[in-house]
Amino acid sequence: MAAMLELRPYLRLLLRRRGRLLLGIGLMLVTVLAAVGLLAVSGWLITATAVTAALWAAGNRVAFDVYVPGGAIRAFALTRTVARYFERVYNHDTVLRLLADLRSGVFAALTRLDVLAQPRLRDGLLLNRLTADIDALDNLYLRLLAPPLVALLASLAVALLLGWFLPASLLLTLPTLLILLLLTSLVCARHGYADSTRQMALGESLRLRLLEQFQGLAELIAYGALDRHRRWLVEEETDLLAGQRRLGRRLAGYNALVTLVIQTLSVAVLALALQAFQIGELSAALAVFMALAVLGLGEAFAALPAGFIHFGATCAAARRLTEQANRSEPQAVPTTTRLPRTAQLHAESLYFRYPAAETPVLDRVTLTLEPGQRLAISGRSGSGKSTFADLLAGLRRPDSGELLFGGCRVDQLPPDARRARIAYLTQRSDLFAASIADNLRIASSAADRDELWQALHCVDLADWATRLPDGLDTWIGEAGHRISGGQGRRLALARLLLRDPWLVILDEPFAGLDRATINTIGERLDGWLQQRSCIVFCHDTRGVPGLDRVMQLAAGRLHENRP
Repeated sequence: MAAMLELRPYLRLLLRRRGRLLLGIGLMLVTVLAAVGLLAVSGWLITATAVTAALWAAGNRVAFDVYVPGGAIRAFALTRTVARYFERVYNHDTVLRLLADLRSGVFAALTRLDVLAQPRLRDGLLLNRLTADIDALDNLYLRLLAPPLVALLASLAVALLLGWFLPASLLLTLPTLLILLLLTSLVCARHGYADSTRQMALGESLRLRLLEQFQGLAELIAYGALDRHRRWLVEEETDLLAGQRRLGRRLAGYNALVTLVIQTLSVAVLALALQAFQIGELSAALAVFMALAVLGLGEAFAALPAGFIHFGATCAAARRLTEQANRSEPQAVPTTTRLPRTAQLHAESLYFRYPAAETPVLDRVTLTLEPGQRLAISGRSGSGKSTFADLLAGLRRPDSGELLFGGCRVDQLPPDARRARIAYLTQRSDLFAASIADNLRIASSAADRDELWQALHCVDLADWATRLPDGLDTWIGEAGHRISGGQGRRLALARLLLRDPWLVILDEPFAGLDRATINTIGERLDGWLQQRSCIVFCHDTRGVPGLDRVMQLAAGRLHENRP
């Protein structure tokens, strides 16, 4: 029951595409019934032909129509082939759509992570959520929901068909098939739950350790820890393989059980039908037909153990994704319907301290920035400038105090309204494996190429981009690895310039740039910043255009300086 509660959110997601799912189950059922019909009618035809030949040899001239059963065999064979093809294509397309829904939902949840939670999550862990955990949920429909339902419907159809010819066979086949269905689903899931759950955890641990080894390879070599790290990898891999073998043995046992029960039931039905044949209730061909119809159900039951033996892994993936989604949900803060009418920013007695810190980062800081003003806040590394910038942008909440933008509390503004009015350049420039144009259009999807070139000109990258063979269509690689750090930083700044914010917050916008480039960009930024409020956090205020005020952050307090 607890496992089903873990799967409930994803079952609701499946129901959004219930039409596709029902059609997919229908195709699976048609495939199984066509296989049963093909085997049973083939056996009937062979037996009936043999009986007819024996009668002719005995001198009895009897008529036998081979065309109807022959046509039925061809129809079943063609139906099975076509239905199997469309079932595989259609169901896998459905599963890929479901996984795409899941992956986009998880990614959207990750984008809502509080900046306090992000550093506590390892990159490999987030990657595992987006890949392995979501991929594990493809079992939910293809192996856990559809196959047992198809096996149940096929069992009912075959049992009722046999009961039509011989009522006693219904009492034998239906209870046996239902018990087998329970054994290959509920019992198999319970038997493999703990091991498959452990396998999921071991797989995640191994992936994380491998990723960390590649990321920290230079440090591991430098400190002579690579061999020890490799031994840990080998130990985890050995445990993983041992678990896979253990699950494989259990799966083989359940597969053998399915084969044994189906074949034993087929023999039992054959024996029951032959008794009816001896007293003249059934023909010999029909007795074989009944036995082979039961044998044909093996295809419906064969897929059950492989899905349910990994039931624990599916539940573990669902549980971790749910926990991640709950962690990603922002704290419940009432939002206001009143939107800012001016760009005035006012902070009153802001106080913020990290949980493990002894002293506060901000200690009763008060600040007012009028519309159109430009303020620079300087300070030593570690003085809290980036934390203060996060607070002003609404990414963090102060422990106490009040932060107002246009008379509205920043943390109560709807996220879309806050992002439209406040533009924030953090110290981390997030670039994507795409072209220059694609990375710029993240800020404004409607921006034309002239606007993109203008933004690049403002950050002194236009001449560089013009010399590139593909210009704006140049691929910059994963995280912008194909361009330098300074170019990546300026590209992030150019992306910000494509927006039309009221307040601009820049955290070390000129880090890593030479003095001449800083002066060039500062002069070009001056025009764009007209009529906009701007706060720049930096070590050195030289090159920051048109400052009205300069303040210094030290020991959690703001001190006024001259620009």
